[in-house]
Amino acid sequence: MPKIPKKSAEAKQRAMKIYNELLEHYPNPRCELDHQNPFELLIATILSAQCTDVRVNKVTPDLFEAYPTPEAMAEAPLEHLEELIRSTGFYRNKAKSLKEASAKIVDDYNGSVPDTMDELLSLRGAARKTANVVLGNAFGVNEGVVVDTHVKRISNRLALTREKKNTDKIERDLMALFPRETWTNLSHLLIHHGRNACKARISEPPDHPICIKYGKKCECWKMRGQTNGK
Repeated sequence: MPKIPKKSAEAKQRAMKIYNELLEHYPNPRCELDHQNPFELLIATILSAQCTDVRVNKVTPDLFEAYPTPEAMAEAPLEHLEELIRSTGFYRNKAKSLKEASAKIVDDYNGSVPDTMDELLSLRGAARKTANVVLGNAFGVNEGVVVDTHVKRISNRLALTREKKNTDKIERDLMALFPRETWTNLSHLLIHHGRNACKARISEPPDHPICIKYGKKCECWKMRGQTNGK
């Protein structure tokens, strides 16, 4: 568990108001990577690096039909894996990750995807973000908050963090503000909001009620002549 900074009761209360209002707008937060078991989720998450979930979901049906288990994927010809996942980008490196991670699951974890942070981080292609996705969505373990590009952007626009780039620091700020049991759904809610309302490229401040109510400290509001912090 990373060291979590201290936050005021007022900041935590504000954060939970944002969480509850996000939940009202997006009442069914979920992982958008299609999967039926922890292995499929792990593989899909590795493939999602520098790639959209939509694209990954188009690739994984054929991939899992050909290699449905860690044992099968560990034995897969590298060239065939590359062919199946080519459209996700960085396919050569990703294919090696799929094959080596599967082999380690077979050799070290009896063919089952491990369910702890340290063990997941031992798999090729699985960084903390990947481990958080698998733990939270496959095992129901809230070990941290997934910080992708949407979470990074929305966390800044809603003044949940002052950190602009360092995803580890952003994650720690979010972990400090929100109760542990909300961490997995929090990332889904912020991602849903980023994809549906508060997008990366905007010509004017978002007009979503949550952005209007809580986003006045963000850079977007300078477009309306708002001064930072008002």
